[in-house]
Amino acid sequence: MNILTITLIGTLVCAFGTTFGAFLIVILKKTNNILMSSIIGIAAGLMLSVVTFDLIPESIETGGLLLAVVGTIIGIAFAIILDYFLSYLNIIKKYGKHLKTALLLALALSAHNFPEGLAIGTGFIKGINFGFKIAIVIAFHDIPEGAAVAAPLLQSSLKRWQILILTALTALPTAIGTYFGAVLGNISNVFVSLCLGFASGTMLYIVVGELIPESKELSKGILSTLSTLLGLLLGLLLVSFFG
Repeated sequence: MNILTITLIGTLVCAFGTTFGAFLIVILKKTNNILMSSIIGIAAGLMLSVVTFDLIPESIETGGLLLAVVGTIIGIAFAIILDYFLSYLNIIKKYGKHLKTALLLALALSAHNFPEGLAIGTGFIKGINFGFKIAIVIAFHDIPEGAAVAAPLLQSSLKRWQILILTALTALPTAIGTYFGAVLGNISNVFVSLCLGFASGTMLYIVVGELIPESKELSKGILSTLSTLLGLLLGLLLVSFFG
């Protein structure tokens, strides 16, 4: 599979996930906590499953345990720094209008979509089935992100089609990441292993530090836990199907 095709797949995958998430919010016209809790929980389970049973094992197999650990630690460190930076931005957007809030959130999501694209591009270098597996999981993961961007935009004066377009634009960094992952992934197994570890660390931090707590906060009962477990099982099926 050539690099252009891989880049196109990565772009379409992220655009589909974020746009579909925005579409759910636009149709509902307002945020539904139960639905959002379920979607976020399932996305968390999917990511946790694939990171644990695919990304990390592939990283170890490609470059060894040390490179996998180093890549994962770097990914976690990157996520921590980004999280700290975004926490600072939260203070700013707290006093802004809904449109400003949504644009800042979209910028934040765009920044973290780059390593997602990196994971897709590197995944396809490892193999077509592995690449599609990562792409599908990331598409599901991008659904709550699209919903998160669309929710405040719905409170602004923007039209619904404008909301969908703005949300889809957050997929552009994924295209860049996919391209670099596919190009540099051909260089050496060391780079591939580090990239897979980096993506694993970033996604693990997002799952544990953001998605699961957010799902719990939106639904105080057992729904968020069941949704996460459902996502985990779906991830296992996905791993088996593409394995």
